[in-house]
Amino acid sequence: MSKPDELLVDIAYLVESGQSNQMSLTVVTGGAVITGRLAPEAVWRQRVSEVLTDSAHLGEFAGIFTASTRKDGPPTHLHFHVARILQGAVGIPETGGMYRVSIEDVSAWTVGDFSYH
Repeated sequence: MSKPDELLVDIAYLVESGQSNQMSLTVVTGGAVITGRLAPEAVWRQRVSEVLTDSAHLGEFAGIFTASTRKDGPPTHLHFHVARILQGAVGIPETGGMYRVSIEDVSAWTVGDFSYH
């Protein structure tokens, strides 16, 4: 999207301001379909940092994700957790992953996530 969808920005803002992780969303971005729940950026960064800290090879990157995220203006990214990239009838990864998507790169979206059982 050359101009981010205002409604999608409003959803991201409510997730950020309410610190909620219950909003399910499915987006199309760069030809991929991502479905899952949104998380506030601070919560998402903390979880990524925890995963990296637990890694024998990637622990040194954990600190990057704990840096301050306070910015002026509307949200610019969606932060998915427990999310999957849909590929046919399968969701990748099976257990759910963590994705950061630029709002301006979303070409289509819908409220709710898709089930792939």
